[in-house]
Amino acid sequence: MKPVRKVVFPVNGLGTRFLPATKAMPKEMLPVVDKPLIQYAVEEAAAAGITEMIFVTGRNKRAIEDHFDTHPELERDLLSKGKTELLEIVRGIVPPGVKCIYIRQPEPLGLGHAVLCARPAVGDAPFAVMLADDMIDGKTSCIGQLVEARAAMGGGSVVAVQDVAPEETKKYGIVSVDDASQTTSRLRGIVEKPEPAVAPSRLAVIGRYVFEPEIFDYLEGQKPGIGGEIQLTDSIDGLLTDSPCYAHRFEGTRFDCGSKQGFLDATVHYARKRGFAIN
Repeated sequence: MKPVRKVVFPVNGLGTRFLPATKAMPKEMLPVVDKPLIQYAVEEAAAAGITEMIFVTGRNKRAIEDHFDTHPELERDLLSKGKTELLEIVRGIVPPGVKCIYIRQPEPLGLGHAVLCARPAVGDAPFAVMLADDMIDGKTSCIGQLVEARAAMGGGSVVAVQDVAPEETKKYGIVSVDDASQTTSRLRGIVEKPEPAVAPSRLAVIGRYVFEPEIFDYLEGQKPGIGGEIQLTDSIDGLLTDSPCYAHRFEGTRFDCGSKQGFLDATVHYARKRGFAIN
């Protein structure tokens, strides 16, 4: 069984819920205290032993590439002024041993299409997918928990899930499993944003996935779904018939930083964790 060493970050969304701040700045670069959302995600992936970070980008996303690139002028300035602590922070933005790859998505045609764009860089290897606007603070890396669940099951794809309120099912992909009481259970079905009355459960998929490369074949032939986009959920549902897939209840606190309230909650949480005084 091949280890998971690659992760795909779909970062071509327009971030309309944070306008006007995201008119010229990627939403993934919004700072939680003093680090952008995407850096937290990269650090989480690196903590799980992932070494290839594949960013699926688009127009107005250059700031992400610049953030993870070197900045010799800034480093020289910090060094000349004796700001060694800041210099170490700047040099440590990309974790040791990590490689960054950037792929352009011509237009935002959905999460499934963004993942498909990464196929040339992923190849026939297992890989993770992480959505930066889902921040998860736990004792261990959330994506690492999924990697471990895959290993424990002897391979297969794994999606991260959590319980949501009944009225929230229409905001998520909702799964049905063999045994909802288990931490990791065989996935039997997945529906995109069902109304509460028809939702198969209250187990919602959040932005962490580990896939075997077979998912690309389903994405390749996937027809547009809800919103006229290529939905990742639809391809996972197709994959279920041919390949083992699992739902894993992760440990940790999740913040939905795609919403203003979630972003504010995350900022307060991490500020307190860092020792800042928050009334």
